[in-house]
Order: sequence, then C-alpha cells, then structure tokens
Amino acid sequence: MQRRILIVDDDARFRALARTLLEASGYTIAGEAADGAQAAAAVDRVSPDAALVDVQLPDIDGLMLASRLHETDRSLRIVLTSTDPTVVAPAALAQSGAIAFVPKDKLAITDLAPLLGV
Repeated sequence: MQRRILIVDDDARFRALARTLLEASGYTIAGEAADGAQAAAAVDRVSPDAALVDVQLPDIDGLMLASRLHETDRSLRIVLTSTDPTVVAPAALAQSGAIAFVPKDKLAITDLAPLLGV
C-alpha cells in the first residue's frame, strides 16, 4: 500500500516540486494545503499517513501546526521543511511532534522513506 502524503506550503511552485519528487519516490499525494487552516481541514478530510509541512506559513508557525496535527492524529508522520536550515532548534522539533526537519534544498537528496514511511 502506498503511503499518502499531505503537502503543506504557501508556495504553489514548491508544492508542485514536492509533488513531483514524492510521486517519483512512489508516494501518493493525498492533498495539498497553502496554510494551516487548509492543512487541518485536509487531515480531517483525507486522513494522510504523513505530512510535509513548511515551517513558515502565512497563518500559523509550522511547528505549532505540527503540534496541533500530532494531537489530532498521533500516527501522522510529520516532516518539517524550510528554505532556512537554521529555523528549527532541536528542542522545538522534539516538542512539536514532528519526526524530522529537512531543509528544502536537501529534499531531493534525502532518503525520505525512514521519515515518511514506506
């Protein structure tokens, strides 16, 4: 069974790039969201297995969103991402419920299977 991924990012170009990357790696895209409100609604609607979440969203901090999504569904595997590789402190990552942080420029060369599941 293919893992179903939700992509959460306010940049449509990045969502398209992430979709291409994830689909090429064998994942199914369960949905996309441009902000935290859309992401929360999508999690309820499509029940993804994992989410790739931008840290800097227009309506909520990605760490806070990860925490809320994790509270809603503890089995949801959340990977945070950002163009700024220094934006997430290890302690904040641990508190958010996300399992990892991967800088956007490293997504294509990172083995996402251990993070998003296989």
